[in-house]
Amino acid sequence: MIDFLNAVDRSLGGGNDIHIVSGFRSPEYNEKLARRGQGVARHSLHLQGKAIDFRIPKASLPSLREAALRLQGGGVGYYPGSGFVHIDSGRVRTW
Repeated sequence: MIDFLNAVDRSLGGGNDIHIVSGFRSPEYNEKLARRGQGVARHSLHLQGKAIDFRIPKASLPSLREAALRLQGGGVGYYPGSGFVHIDSGRVRTW
């Protein structure tokens, strides 16, 4: 995941501040978010440390999404209402 995140940063010029919204989640915390209706998957890759939700303040969310999609490093989720992009090391897919 760190390599994928670093590759996204490098594709945007590198050296950017990266804000992690969510990384590894314990099963208890993930369940708590799911019960609150936060839109989290019950079998999220966050539970295995294989997913990161992030933003780069100097980059627009659409540019982050596009950079991650170009890399084809795994899943890419786009959450403009919540202000972050999700990347994971699962199969290449988008939502």
